[in-house]
Parts: sequence; structure tokens; C-alpha cells
Amino acid sequence: MVVTTDMTIYTVAELKPQLLAAINGSDEPRIELSQVAEIDSAGVQLLYLARREAAVAGRKLRISGCTPTVQEILTLVGFPLDEEAAA
Repeated sequence: MVVTTDMTIYTVAELKPQLLAAINGSDEPRIELSQVAEIDSAGVQLLYLARREAAVAGRKLRISGCTPTVQEILTLVGFPLDEEAAA
């Protein structure tokens, strides 16, 4: 799934069902963040939820295409990123 909006408190309620559907609809779920310019704690929480839901379903969630800003925030809060996460 390609996220095409910022991941902030203003957008996560709309993004949550889309992310969860993408996880449930794929054996190898991937979230592409190259179009996300801003992420706040609500967006980070949503990514943690998505990762947990994927793990519960026995899948590994891949995050890819992080912009430098998003990558910096995720690194700062200790969100585990794969090498492919960088844009």
C-alpha cells in the first residue's frame, strides 16, 4: 500500500482501516511511505499497530520508501526499520 498523505492525528483515523485491509489482503504486506512528508506520534502509533497486526497474522510488515524526515522520526522513537525503508 502506498500512503499518499501525511500520517498525523488529522489523517490516521482515515488511514487505519486502509492499512489494516492492506495487511489482511497480502501474504507479504508492504507500506510505502515515499509520499509522506510529515508523521507525528499518532502516525507512529498506527505503524506500530500495523506491525503488530501483521505479526499476529503471521506476516512480516515491510516499510519502504521513507523520506528523510519520516526515517529520522522513526529512528528517533526506536521503530525498527529494514534497509529498504530508506527512500
